[in-house]
Amino acid sequence: MTASAASLEGQVALVTGASRGIGAAIALELAAAGATVVVNYASSPGGAAAVVAQIEAAGGKAWSHQANVADEEQVEAMVKAVLEREGRLDVLVNNAGITRDGLLMRMKTPDWQSVIDLNLTGVFLCTRAVSRSMLKARAGRIINITSVVALFGNPGQANYSAAKAGVIGLTRSSAAEFASRGVTVNAVAPGFIDSDMTKELDKEPILAAIPLGRMGTTAEVAGAVRFLAADPAAAYMTGQVLQVDGGMVMR
Repeated sequence: MTASAASLEGQVALVTGASRGIGAAIALELAAAGATVVVNYASSPGGAAAVVAQIEAAGGKAWSHQANVADEEQVEAMVKAVLEREGRLDVLVNNAGITRDGLLMRMKTPDWQSVIDLNLTGVFLCTRAVSRSMLKARAGRIINITSVVALFGNPGQANYSAAKAGVIGLTRSSAAEFASRGVTVNAVAPGFIDSDMTKELDKEPILAAIPLGRMGTTAEVAGAVRFLAADPAAAYMTGQVLQVDGGMVMR
């Protein structure tokens, strides 16, 4: 990697839920851009280690840290560890998320609450934890991974849709609060991406609803994140939601 090709050279990025899928692709992309990447995971140390190894094999820098982003103390400890080890934290990607699908009338309260806790409260906890150092530095990029279901809803995903819609509201509110200190907050809303989370879905009706006629790739989502994380490419964007959905939701 060369400094001329790496728009994030010398910066430190924390990616939550980065042991597989979209999170792993984002970690690899930001490392390829020159960032030192902290690969967060909750319960997949082997997956996180594999992502770190892949980054290092390509000449990048990375290390992993275990934390449940729905746990306030673990989040605070994780951000403290990053700042103590690296001395800075420039980019936060709030990617960690789970699904607990089911029709609303039959949805168990724990299935509702666990999704809200991780997918929405986790974004709040991580954003709050990094905000202190970013606001003091008067620089920083926060990118939240939401979903197109936040925009149009989805049967059987009331919990997931509500959490992801909440992430959009949180993105815009925090963007308004942090703007005067030079910290931007944006979101990426993937459509149906070919990953572990979608492998069990019936693909035929999904593809029929996508103008580009195919599912997206994790690398395409990661590319959008890299754009928002890179300075100065996206320095004048904040409070925005980039839809990476093949044209599925045109608004």
